[in-house]
Amino acid sequence: MTERKPPGVSFESFVDRQIREAAERGDFRALPGFGKPLPDDTAPYDEEWWVKDKMHREGVSVLPPALALRKESEDALAAAGRARTETEVRRRLEAVNEKIAAALRRPPPGPPLGLVPHDVDAVVRRWRAAHEEDGARE
Repeated sequence: MTERKPPGVSFESFVDRQIREAAERGDFRALPGFGKPLPDDTAPYDEEWWVKDKMHREGVSVLPPALALRKESEDALAAAGRARTETEVRRRLEAVNEKIAAALRRPPPGPPLGLVPHDVDAVVRRWRAAHEEDGARE
Protein backbone atom coordinates (compact mmCIF):
# COMPACT_ATOMS: atom_id res chain seq x y z
CA MET A 1 0.00 0.00 0.00
CA THR A 2 2.59 2.52 -1.06
CA GLU A 3 0.22 3.97 -3.60
CA ARG A 4 -0.99 7.51 -2.93
CA LYS A 5 -4.60 8.52 -3.25
CA PRO A 6 -5.14 10.07 -6.65
CA PRO A 7 -6.70 13.53 -6.75
CA GLY A 8 -10.41 13.62 -7.38
CA VAL A 9 -11.08 10.20 -5.80
CA SER A 10 -12.84 10.19 -2.48
CA PHE A 11 -10.79 8.82 0.39
CA GLU A 12 -13.39 6.21 1.31
CA SER A 13 -13.61 4.70 -2.16
CA PHE A 14 -9.79 4.69 -2.47
CA VAL A 15 -9.38 2.76 0.79
CA ASP A 16 -12.29 0.43 0.04
CA ARG A 17 -10.79 -0.42 -3.35
CA GLN A 18 -7.40 -1.23 -1.82
CA ILE A 19 -8.98 -3.47 0.83
CA ARG A 20 -11.09 -5.28 -1.78
CA GLU A 21 -8.08 -5.84 -4.06
CA ALA A 22 -5.96 -7.14 -1.17
CA ALA A 23 -8.75 -9.53 -0.15
CA GLU A 24 -9.05 -10.78 -3.73
CA ARG A 25 -5.29 -11.41 -3.86
CA GLY A 26 -5.55 -13.36 -0.58
CA ASP A 27 -3.32 -11.01 1.38
CA PHE A 28 -5.42 -11.43 4.53
CA ARG A 29 -5.41 -15.25 4.64
CA ALA A 30 -1.94 -15.54 6.20
CA LEU A 31 -2.65 -13.14 9.06
CA PRO A 32 -2.44 -14.55 12.60
CA GLY A 33 -5.91 -15.28 13.93
CA PHE A 34 -7.48 -15.63 10.47
CA GLY A 35 -10.69 -17.63 10.76
CA LYS A 36 -10.73 -17.46 14.55
CA PRO A 37 -13.44 -15.66 16.54
CA LEU A 38 -12.70 -12.21 17.87
CA PRO A 39 -11.94 -11.96 21.59
CA ASP A 40 -14.75 -11.00 23.95
CA ASP A 41 -15.15 -7.23 23.96
CA THR A 42 -17.70 -6.97 26.78
CA ALA A 43 -15.01 -6.48 29.45
CA PRO A 44 -14.27 -2.90 30.54
CA TYR A 45 -11.36 -1.23 28.76
CA ASP A 46 -7.98 -1.78 30.41
CA GLU A 47 -5.12 0.48 29.34
CA GLU A 48 -2.58 -2.24 30.09
CA TRP A 49 -4.38 -4.98 28.16
CA TRP A 50 -1.35 -5.53 25.94
CA VAL A 51 0.95 -6.08 28.94
CA LYS A 52 -1.41 -8.67 30.41
CA ASP A 53 -1.83 -10.34 27.03
CA LYS A 54 1.94 -10.53 26.53
CA MET A 55 2.42 -11.96 30.04
CA HIS A 56 -0.29 -14.55 29.38
CA ARG A 57 1.29 -15.59 26.06
CA GLU A 58 4.73 -15.84 27.69
CA GLY A 59 3.39 -17.80 30.67
CA VAL A 60 4.54 -15.16 33.16
CA SER A 61 2.66 -14.74 36.40
CA VAL A 62 3.11 -11.87 38.78
CA LEU A 63 1.58 -12.70 42.12
CA PRO A 64 2.21 -10.99 45.42
CA PRO A 65 4.90 -12.95 47.33
CA ALA A 66 2.41 -14.35 49.86
CA LEU A 67 0.12 -15.70 47.13
CA ALA A 68 3.06 -17.08 45.16
CA LEU A 69 4.21 -18.96 48.28
CA ARG A 70 0.69 -20.32 48.83
CA LYS A 71 0.67 -21.61 45.25
CA GLU A 72 4.14 -23.09 45.66
CA SER A 73 3.00 -24.81 48.88
CA GLU A 74 -0.03 -26.32 47.12
CA ASP A 75 2.14 -27.47 44.21
CA ALA A 76 4.69 -29.03 46.58
CA LEU A 77 1.96 -30.93 48.42
CA ALA A 78 0.53 -32.20 45.12
CA ALA A 79 4.01 -33.18 43.90
CA ALA A 80 4.65 -35.00 47.17
CA GLY A 81 1.55 -37.08 46.53
CA ARG A 82 2.92 -38.09 43.13
CA ALA A 83 6.46 -38.73 44.39
CA ARG A 84 8.04 -42.13 43.83
CA THR A 85 9.99 -42.36 47.06
CA GLU A 86 9.59 -41.28 50.65
CA THR A 87 12.87 -39.36 50.38
CA GLU A 88 11.46 -37.31 47.51
CA VAL A 89 8.32 -36.53 49.55
CA ARG A 90 10.44 -35.28 52.45
CA ARG A 91 12.77 -33.30 50.19
CA ARG A 92 9.93 -31.45 48.45
CA LEU A 93 8.08 -30.59 51.66
CA GLU A 94 11.18 -29.59 53.61
CA ALA A 95 12.18 -27.20 50.82
CA VAL A 96 8.82 -25.42 50.87
CA ASN A 97 8.72 -25.53 54.69
CA GLU A 98 11.97 -23.54 54.79
CA LYS A 99 10.40 -20.85 52.61
CA ILE A 100 7.24 -20.79 54.74
CA ALA A 101 9.29 -20.49 57.95
CA ALA A 102 11.28 -17.60 56.45
CA ALA A 103 8.05 -15.87 55.40
CA LEU A 104 6.60 -16.30 58.89
CA ARG A 105 9.71 -14.75 60.45
CA ARG A 106 9.60 -11.81 58.05
CA PRO A 107 6.12 -11.50 56.45
CA PRO A 108 6.16 -10.56 52.77
CA PRO A 109 4.19 -7.58 51.47
CA GLY A 110 0.67 -8.20 50.25
CA PRO A 111 -2.16 -10.25 51.68
CA PRO A 112 -1.66 -12.23 54.89
CA LEU A 113 0.35 -15.41 54.40
CA GLY A 114 -2.11 -17.77 56.13
CA LEU A 115 0.31 -20.72 55.95
CA VAL A 116 2.01 -22.96 58.45
CA PRO A 117 4.77 -25.43 57.64
CA HIS A 118 3.55 -28.83 56.47
CA ASP A 119 3.70 -31.74 58.91
CA VAL A 120 6.15 -33.81 56.87
CA ASP A 121 5.66 -36.98 58.92
CA ALA A 122 1.86 -36.83 58.51
CA VAL A 123 2.19 -36.36 54.74
CA VAL A 124 4.67 -39.26 54.57
CA ARG A 125 2.22 -41.48 56.49
CA ARG A 126 -0.54 -40.59 53.99
CA TRP A 127 1.88 -41.21 51.11
CA ARG A 128 2.82 -44.62 52.51
CA ALA A 129 -0.83 -45.58 52.99
CA ALA A 130 -1.70 -44.55 49.43
CA HIS A 131 1.25 -46.48 48.00
CA GLU A 132 0.51 -49.58 50.06
CA GLU A 133 -3.04 -49.56 48.63
CA ASP A 134 -1.60 -49.23 45.10
CA GLY A 135 0.75 -52.14 45.80
CA ALA A 136 -2.10 -54.28 47.09
CA ARG A 137 -4.12 -53.61 43.91
CA GLU A 138 -1.37 -54.78 41.57
